[in-house]
Amino acid sequence: MTKAAELAKMGEVLTNSQIGGRRNIVINGGMNVAQRSTSVTGLGAASGYFTLDRWQLNEGDASAGRLTMSQTSDGPNGVSANCLKLDCTTADTSIAAGELLNIRQKIEGQDLQSIGKGVTGAKEITVSFYVKASAAFNFIVELNDNDNSRQMSKLYATTTDWVRHELTFPADVDDGSSPFGDDNAHSLNLAFWLHAGSTYTSGTLETSFANTTNANRAAGISSFFSSTDNNFFLTGVQMEVGSQATPFENRSYGEELALCKRYYNDSGVFSQYLLGRAATTGTPLQTYFFEIEMRAAPTVTDDGNWTAGDGYQDDVAYNVITNKSFRFTGTENINAGTIEWINAGTVFMDSEL
Repeated sequence: MTKAAELAKMGEVLTNSQIGGRRNIVINGGMNVAQRSTSVTGLGAASGYFTLDRWQLNEGDASAGRLTMSQTSDGPNGVSANCLKLDCTTADTSIAAGELLNIRQKIEGQDLQSIGKGVTGAKEITVSFYVKASAAFNFIVELNDNDNSRQMSKLYATTTDWVRHELTFPADVDDGSSPFGDDNAHSLNLAFWLHAGSTYTSGTLETSFANTTNANRAAGISSFFSSTDNNFFLTGVQMEVGSQATPFENRSYGEELALCKRYYNDSGVFSQYLLGRAATTGTPLQTYFFEIEMRAAPTVTDDGNWTAGDGYQDDVAYNVITNKSFRFTGTENINAGTIEWINAGTVFMDSEL
């Protein structure tokens, strides 16, 4: 590239406001936060959040293939020490039409407004990421508009070494009927497809935003489940507005953890949490305020180790749940004048999209 071309490209970057902080729309793109677990085996029969925060394993029409999903310390030097690893443990070479497997992040509409999707002046989106695998595969990155049933896909190739891919997706400037909702609901999927049946591969890959046709979503893809020798590594995932990929934005672990806790929080750990002395006979109760305001009122569960009250409680119930707090109560009455307490237990709060 000539010096003039380099300066022109830099001008484009500055024009698109891509120099500076908080460029990356993706959360936990460096695969550093894993509140649930750092490794889970036997996956592939159901969708869910199993290991790395904000990254959902998504499957359809369950394959016979199985995998281990883990956080490993094998990231590319200078990018991130950590990466997401998938290891095929059971192969599936007889692929049913409706099978699919991808790793995806669901994104709120209010975090996508800078794209201006669906109206005049809508901007391009650039997705960059570091990937390696056990062999050469052709895999798919898809942007799927959940609000308006529109999507586009890009094909990329893996090698056995870390490679950064930079994929620019054209702006969606249709008739203006498909902007992202400006709210906390699920508006966009950023999906890394690794396996698919003919329902998703029998058409022509759709490389510009269009109304969703399943047959065009993963045409040309290889299968991660083709052999138990297969593995796949991903990190440094970045999605930003504009046509130019900028260096991966490394946020501090504390900041990334706080962003993740908006969706899932396992930090509700208490030990001998004193509530006070009961004035009247009844069930003990207390309100717990979240350290990070959650996306929406979460589902609240615990590890089953709770006791509460005056030593005779064997369970705790949760109610009056909002995105800022919940109330926990004992399930048995205690006597007036008795010290109320909560014994050791861990609470899990889930507000994932």
